[in-house]
Amino acid sequence: MNLSVLLTAAEQGLIYSLVALGLYLSFRILNIADLTTDGSFTLGLVACTACTAAGHPYLGFAVAVAAGALAGLVTGILQTVFRVQPILAGIITMTGLISINLMVLGGKSHQTLLREETLFTKAQELLGPQGGLAAAAAAALLCGVLLVLFLGTQLGLSLRATGDNRAMVAASSINPAFTTVVGLAIANGIIALSGALLAQQQGYGDTTLGTGMVVIGLASLVIGEVVTARRGGIAGAVAAAVLGSVLYRIITAFALTSNLGASNLKLVSAVIVAAAISYPAVIAKIKWMKKRREASKHA
Repeated sequence: MNLSVLLTAAEQGLIYSLVALGLYLSFRILNIADLTTDGSFTLGLVACTACTAAGHPYLGFAVAVAAGALAGLVTGILQTVFRVQPILAGIITMTGLISINLMVLGGKSHQTLLREETLFTKAQELLGPQGGLAAAAAAALLCGVLLVLFLGTQLGLSLRATGDNRAMVAASSINPAFTTVVGLAIANGIIALSGALLAQQQGYGDTTLGTGMVVIGLASLVIGEVVTARRGGIAGAVAAAVLGSVLYRIITAFALTSNLGASNLKLVSAVIVAAAISYPAVIAKIKWMKKRREASKHA
């Protein structure tokens, strides 16, 4: 794998790291398996694509975040007001977004941006060939820092408490329904921003690009946690999510530059995800077997 492929993988890893950050907020902080991710990622992507094609590339980011937050808001309301199970609420929103995403692109499934100015083309003009990598790194750094700062506020602490013990939070005069809705809205807003960045980085928007985002994001989280051993508190967890996403993309790029071929991308991704998610359980099993052998020796 040459340097150019490595840098491209790192750039995409930084863009996709926002998915991992959003899932960290919903999955780790709120303890909710939110399947809205695939839909909100694509919604942010097509919203930014439409704005960029209309000549408003930077407004597209704000529109994407707002659209993603609205999707998370719908999922949160389904969960808290209508008592729909979290997984089912995410599936309902994600299913509805399939049609909405097509509407945003005017009924098309694909829209090119090759002749449009984007954040990445502007960054390359100013900083050279690696301007895109710098833009992706800046976006990941900004989102990571803002997320850490937010989780240290009173509202952020309420979100963390909601995920730890909803009954205790309710007894402490904090409305867990409100914190859940806010948390899901912010998480999906971050995820939608990732989709917006990807659209401008690749130079096109496609309604199929969000497939499997929730699995890839969770794999990135697990990879980052394994590498960092969950050290450093909230800041460490956020950094681990970004690092895990970059490592995931580098591993995928390495596999594709081997003799596996691009047609096996989904299989490679599935193997990486399965290995990342099962790794903690495998290590725990190995440690348990070692302790059992040592105990049998002393018996």
